[in-house]
Amino acid sequence: MLAELRGLDLYIDSTQILRSVSLKVDEGEIVCLLGRNGAGKSSIIKSIIGLYSAQSGRIMFKDKDITNLSPRKRVLLGLAYSPEDMRVFSELTVEENINLSTWITSETKRMKDFSIEKTFNVFPEIKKLLKRRGIYLSGGEKKMVSITRALALNPTLLLLDESFEGLAPIVVSRFRDALRRIKDLGITILLAESNVRIASQVAERSYIVERGEIVFEGAPDEILENKKLLKLIGR
Repeated sequence: MLAELRGLDLYIDSTQILRSVSLKVDEGEIVCLLGRNGAGKSSIIKSIIGLYSAQSGRIMFKDKDITNLSPRKRVLLGLAYSPEDMRVFSELTVEENINLSTWITSETKRMKDFSIEKTFNVFPEIKKLLKRRGIYLSGGEKKMVSITRALALNPTLLLLDESFEGLAPIVVSRFRDALRRIKDLGITILLAESNVRIASQVAERSYIVERGEIVFEGAPDEILENKKLLKLIGR
């Protein structure tokens, strides 16, 4: 097992956001968190990378308890994160945006054994955009840059938050192919997604998140065939 959440509770101020969340991600999987907007999917992702601090429960990664580690230390262990809002710096070039992430891990053995050229196999379009500033990128291009920047960390587990949100259908198809290429690189993926049909095309397993709780675990195809489950995710 690569990663595991054990009974995670998260409060922001006095509001409970996550309730006893437990899930597992095995090496080589693509696992999807499904649910309505505000259900808690992004909060799970942010808790794993360390942007949110859980009040109780445990986060395990590579058999190590990382619950109280800083985000930087989690990255050094092999986690990487592409946020929903991409965080592409508008005044920096694409190349500079990507290189930002490598400053964190440049001295690790994992990075010394890694060629950034591998990331361009996922999104070949990026090579033509390297000198373009972030302000001149489309929404889809920014998502490509954000994911490529995360891949430049040479992670073991890639966390993706709503990477398909707002994409045109033709671009969605491109991103589905990209996820398969990422998996072929030996990188495990946990993604938060609202569209179960997209999930069914890329993920082996899925969890439904409802009001901060895990209410279902199984194949995305099972959800498509179950009206009650579809209702839970607003379909």
